Amino acid sequence: MTEYSLTWDGDALIAIDQRSLPHRLDEMRLDTVDSVIEAIRDLAVRGAPAIGVAGAFAVAIAAREHGEDLDAVRADAQRIAEARPTAVNLSWAVRRVLSAVEDGPEAVLEEALALRDEDVSVNRDASTIAADFVQQICPDRPLRVLTHCNTGRLATVAIGTAIGTITELSARGRLEGVLVDETRPLLQGARLTAWELAEADIPHRLTVDSAAAWAIATGEVDVVLVGADRIAANGDVANKIGTYGLALAAKRHGIPFVVVAPESTRDTSISTGAQIVVEQRADSEVTEFAGEPTAPEGTEAYNPAFDVTPADLVTAVVTELGVIYGATGEPGPAEALAEISRSLYERGWMPGTAGNLSVRLYQQQGQALITGSGRSKGELTGRDMVRVWLSDSRALSTEGLRPSAETSIHTAIYRTTDAGAVVHVHAPSATALSVQYGRGGLIGTLEIADFELIKGFGLADPSMVEVPVFPNWPDVARIAEDVERYLVGRPDAPPVLLIAGHGLTTWGETLAQARDRAECLEALCQLVMMTGRTQEAVTE
Repeated sequence: MTEYSLTWDGDALIAIDQRSLPHRLDEMRLDTVDSVIEAIRDLAVRGAPAIGVAGAFAVAIAAREHGEDLDAVRADAQRIAEARPTAVNLSWAVRRVLSAVEDGPEAVLEEALALRDEDVSVNRDASTIAADFVQQICPDRPLRVLTHCNTGRLATVAIGTAIGTITELSARGRLEGVLVDETRPLLQGARLTAWELAEADIPHRLTVDSAAAWAIATGEVDVVLVGADRIAANGDVANKIGTYGLALAAKRHGIPFVVVAPESTRDTSISTGAQIVVEQRADSEVTEFAGEPTAPEGTEAYNPAFDVTPADLVTAVVTELGVIYGATGEPGPAEALAEISRSLYERGWMPGTAGNLSVRLYQQQGQALITGSGRSKGELTGRDMVRVWLSDSRALSTEGLRPSAETSIHTAIYRTTDAGAVVHVHAPSATALSVQYGRGGLIGTLEIADFELIKGFGLADPSMVEVPVFPNWPDVARIAEDVERYLVGRPDAPPVLLIAGHGLTTWGETLAQARDRAECLEALCQLVMMTGRTQEAVTE
């Protein structure tokens, strides 16, 4: 099998024809928009991430074909996005690459190529995080996994999601075997998943879909791992028909039910799964088998391609950003950043696009997630976040977004402290005092003493705090250098600072703690302004 299920040869999309498997490994050369649409509709290319990438390349083909006729490109893009209605990755990928259309065909192609490469990275991260999570919640022994449909390299560009997790567990010596649902009516499990697992030399058995619940009930399964085609904001999951029944059986018998999918599969524009359009496919997929009738002529079929599993049946949804929904129902890091940003915006602390929040991504060493630049903090969603490297503040995956301008300050704090989250806001009292105690090119100090609120910073001596006030250089990187140099020399420095005329920055083990410390600092600044109980020093 080729490393990637989708490649670009310079003029056309090369894709594995999944209709031919497991008997033949055929490749298709798709060099027109219509050929890509047909391949997606006929399930020659299938799997939510894979059809998203295919759709992106189809837009690149349209851009080359129509040149400066942008209306024609957009019309083709609309047709591509509608090729399959349930999987949100397709419309998401089309929108993303279409955003580059005014920069010319090559810019569209570059965006499609970037999306392809990101899919590989995203799947690797999600699979690793999911394997870690499964090991935490399952017995400490080789596990018996049940999976449904196909979520491997064929359904993505490479590695896969749920099958990627299975492969990772196998590599760790934590997999006894896999029970594979055949997945009616098109047998993606029998034709594709069983083939992929055999290629990877992973032990597996095939079962009919209707036997899966009994396998769970009789103790044959330790965990259910599936993928997703769309995940609503509340965590409801649309996936291949038959998934809902598995979730019910798993819930009844106390077996973890884990969904592994990329962030692009999450659709925060819909609040619940009730808003997901479930595709109805042809009667012949049920009434025929391999072209031969299996039901009386004229028999009508009920053939939904997907079902929707309610969030309360899902143990966890895992993406490249971590465990998004778990048994606690807590939001994932992207949603937490968006939620707190909106609340601070309402308080007037993050007016317009000002301010930024970030969290360290412990599952991916050396990375953080930060609010994107140029987005109103009152309208942020989980999609408005950017992953960055802590080493140099570069974005990993932008999806058209840039990280906040103050990213280098956040990463400086992460490199020099054990912070798990950083909050930077323009709270009014703190901002006013930062102007008063700023000292040009020197670092000023706002000394606050004898207030109960100082305890909120977790200092060894809660009776007094010396808050550094940094110069507000036009070059943000220079501010970051000052901050990093200051913290390196002061391991016991308080987890708070001010930037002259530019608000406050706090950090903590969690995002909630960093936010609480921001509230403490702002309240202390209010008290200082009311009472004048401060002393002042200046350092270089």
